[in-house]
Amino acid sequence: MRTLHPQQSAELLDTILTGTMPADAQMERYFRAHPNMGVRDRGEVAETVYACLRERRVLAHIAGSDTDTCGIVLACLLRQGHSARAMEPLAPDSDIRTLAARARTLDSSALPLAVRANLPDWLAERLELQIGAEAMLALAESLNRPAPVDLRINTFKGDRETVRERLASEGHPAEPTPYAPDGLRRLERTPLFRTQCFRDGLFEIQDEGSQLISLLLEPRRYEMVVDFCAGAGGKTLHLGALMANTGTLYAFDTSATRLERLKPRLRRSGLQNVRSVVIAHERDARVVRLQGKIDRVLVDAPCSGTGTLRRNPDIKWRPIDLERLVAEQQRILTAAATLVKPGGRLVYATCSLLREENDGVTGTFLAAHPQFRTVPVTEILVRRHIPLAMADPALRLSPLAHGTDGFYALVLERTA
Repeated sequence: MRTLHPQQSAELLDTILTGTMPADAQMERYFRAHPNMGVRDRGEVAETVYACLRERRVLAHIAGSDTDTCGIVLACLLRQGHSARAMEPLAPDSDIRTLAARARTLDSSALPLAVRANLPDWLAERLELQIGAEAMLALAESLNRPAPVDLRINTFKGDRETVRERLASEGHPAEPTPYAPDGLRRLERTPLFRTQCFRDGLFEIQDEGSQLISLLLEPRRYEMVVDFCAGAGGKTLHLGALMANTGTLYAFDTSATRLERLKPRLRRSGLQNVRSVVIAHERDARVVRLQGKIDRVLVDAPCSGTGTLRRNPDIKWRPIDLERLVAEQQRILTAAATLVKPGGRLVYATCSLLREENDGVTGTFLAAHPQFRTVPVTEILVRRHIPLAMADPALRLSPLAHGTDGFYALVLERTA
């Protein structure tokens, strides 16, 4: 039987909503500060808090307040089927029976569209303009479901079937991903980082959609490649394996902290063709010296992250300066393009669902850079034997249509 912890869940939820750190980091800090909580108790609290973050607007409507985290948690537990009578001793200061009545009589169809979608007004309005109200609600529902655990096989060390068998022998069976040729998927969350497979560097945790982005770059052996916004290096590691540990792969990022997280992953992977470079900005001298010399450049641009809400529901509730983000994306793409040599390839990608960060940025870039042409992604997908067709030149992925996080990518080629 599940043990309920409404007070601890409410406390942690309030910490996440009022803080600036990502939810997983806040949880880790909270649990360190409460060492008496067992593993199972921590799991129950984390599950409750993530459910509250996903459905915050409907739960707040039931609770009667957007800031009453205790009421939101109780509404969440009630909607999950827990009885008001059993919960009364756990929250003696709350009118649980009234909450239960409101939850029981809730008419979702009468709620404002953004509330039904459990999205902030600004995001619901933009998505509705892009795809219409009905499609927006369906997309929002898929974004508000927990994501599976996707793995990317390190092909420098093994193949998918061999790693799949090894994982199964360790008690973690997985199924092949439908699109990414080196991906495995698990629907259950288990401590995969403790497996010998992980310690041996045979896989990394990486969403299937993210894996497809790297494949669009099609890096070849002995080429010079740049991952312009490498972060902690998920796509960097994939690119290095696709290059069979040959050539030179630069991992650029403005954050030394993010690149530091790449180091242990790099050691596990066995790759030696990666050079991590901390840059001050997109016009850094270390960028300028490579102008016109690079075969392939990936720009995985910093973005709103709206395509990753299945994994990071807390970002819905944080302020986003979209205008600043778009300006930054345009600067980064323009700077990265200077590295590409004639005949080279440039891939611009985001994990955003918003037109402003995707078509808006690439459209502005192409209008100012006639030396680049668009390469339809379907051509690449067919060549890579990936059973996925796109209706337009760009890659557009969503949890609703493809079971992946939401991604956008456009492949560009420098013609002169």
